[in-house]
Amino acid sequence: MRAYGRIKVARAQGVETITLNNPDKRNAIGPRMTNELLWALSDVLESDEVRSVVITGEGKAFCSGGDFGEMAAGAAPSDLPYLGDYADLLFALVRCDKPVVARVNGLAMGGGLGIVAASTFAVATTDVRLGTPEINAGLFPMMIMAVLARQVPRRRLLQMMLLGETFEAGEALRLGLLNEVVEQGALDGAVKRITDGIASKSPSTVRLGLRAFGAQDDLDLASALPLLRERFAECIGTDDAREGLMAFLQKRPPTWTGK
Repeated sequence: MRAYGRIKVARAQGVETITLNNPDKRNAIGPRMTNELLWALSDVLESDEVRSVVITGEGKAFCSGGDFGEMAAGAAPSDLPYLGDYADLLFALVRCDKPVVARVNGLAMGGGLGIVAASTFAVATTDVRLGTPEINAGLFPMMIMAVLARQVPRRRLLQMMLLGETFEAGEALRLGLLNEVVEQGALDGAVKRITDGIASKSPSTVRLGLRAFGAQDDLDLASALPLLRERFAECIGTDDAREGLMAFLQKRPPTWTGK
């Protein structure tokens, strides 16, 4: 187990749960938490046991935004070797080839909203508030803009950022920032439905699919289709694809090997 100070990590039944653990600051994210998250994601990618990742917050908040005190102090990233900064973290989440579920248990502002937007799935409770209040402190949500722009319509995004808006989970759902909004007490069940769904699929197909999605994400159609033709050929050549097609024809459940 790595010497983490700003996150907690637990693994059970193929799910890696990463808990943001800075409750005195409502899980604000600074250089140390960022670096530790990058290490945790790196470990996940090396493990065949892990099928999906859940990110949540300790206590009543998910992540209140940036830990400006730690940033201003120039705090060391942690006792762990340096892997990267917050921009690297967002890229790692977007390009992760194992699904990442944001379990949004409370406030998600600024940098916390960036984690939500960069995750593969996001589920929140009805009482959660999210937003981009940085401009009220004389800052601008520069890095999270890149991941928010992939979810939120242009005019609405500019309104959010320039007015420093906060909004309820229902609005985040309408904007595409959340997959689902549930009542208090139903959050774990909603997350489990997603992770159980992922666990029932071929590990190799999920991995290849997420890699292909990331590779084509910034391409125009003329460039994306040839790339995806190649990725489809790679996918159909796997043992799991052969097993899945045979199981379909034989009307039986497939047995995945992840190869």
